[in-house]
Amino acid sequence: MRLLVTGGAGFIGANFIHYMLAEYDDCEIVNFDKLTYAGNLDNLRDIESDPRYSFVRGDIADAEAVGAEMAKVDAVVNFAAETHVDRSIHEAGGFIQTDVVGIHVILEQCRKHEIQRIVLVSTDEVYGSIDDGSFVEDDRLDPSSPYSASKAGGELIALAYHKTFGVPVCITRGSNTYGPYQYPEKVIPLFITNALDDIALPLYGDGLNVRDWLYVLDHCKGIDMALRNGEPGEIYNLGGGNERTNIEITNMILDMLKKPASLIKPVTDRLAHDRRYSIDCEKIRALGWSPSQDFEKGMRLTVDWYVDNQWWWRKLKSGEYLEYYKKQYAGGLEPEGEAG
Repeated sequence: MRLLVTGGAGFIGANFIHYMLAEYDDCEIVNFDKLTYAGNLDNLRDIESDPRYSFVRGDIADAEAVGAEMAKVDAVVNFAAETHVDRSIHEAGGFIQTDVVGIHVILEQCRKHEIQRIVLVSTDEVYGSIDDGSFVEDDRLDPSSPYSASKAGGELIALAYHKTFGVPVCITRGSNTYGPYQYPEKVIPLFITNALDDIALPLYGDGLNVRDWLYVLDHCKGIDMALRNGEPGEIYNLGGGNERTNIEITNMILDMLKKPASLIKPVTDRLAHDRRYSIDCEKIRALGWSPSQDFEKGMRLTVDWYVDNQWWWRKLKSGEYLEYYKKQYAGGLEPEGEAG
């Protein structure tokens, strides 16, 4: 399979490329990434000499550049997205440009080049919050932030392109994802790296917001399942079955690093902060996928990776990210994960 992976220099995209090249000898991948602040070729430097892998710098909103790469491949998996909720509250325009306009460009080029399979990687945040039970794929969308609204907008365009033009697209909605190579603005890598330096861990509100956590390799396997066995026009939830409050995650990190609870710094809650996410994954389980990573072991692997790879994250936190961090939040960023 010749595969175009858009946004492959980001967290989940880079892990997906590693997974696919390890899993399939006949897989050839073109990584198409704009290299925004969260795109990092260090995520892929161990496979950059693999003859099955190539990198092209480009923007998914650039039709000419996207079309040039589409002409070379059989299938597309899109990870390219703006994903940070707090950034979307402060500057929503970039989210609309990437998560809506960019998706339109991808769909148009997929249609033009008769791409055989397309997967759009989305997020459970499009559902909004749920007090009890779990969302299924045909539940009403109720996004709370410009970020989740932009992802929902891209999804709806994709589904319309399937209905109108027969574009063979399916969508995955992943829960909060954690693991190696996650940019340190998200809660788990932010709190791990802050704790290692004895810097305060900025925890929103009462810390009782609930998220379902999915290890990144399990997420990649679910996306691969949707790519190979999913039905065009269908949506598949990908959840880890590990619902935890933010304060539980915070305390787990501190315990693993043997750091004091005094590092926790309560900060003013975020605007429209969803209380609980929960998704039902029976639809993709019927295809044969299920998460396999034990949560505590996955967290241990993740903490150890950030401890052992300080070369990777220290330069990120000393550059553009740190300036944004200081300017916008004066001590705290969004305590969330990443699904796109």
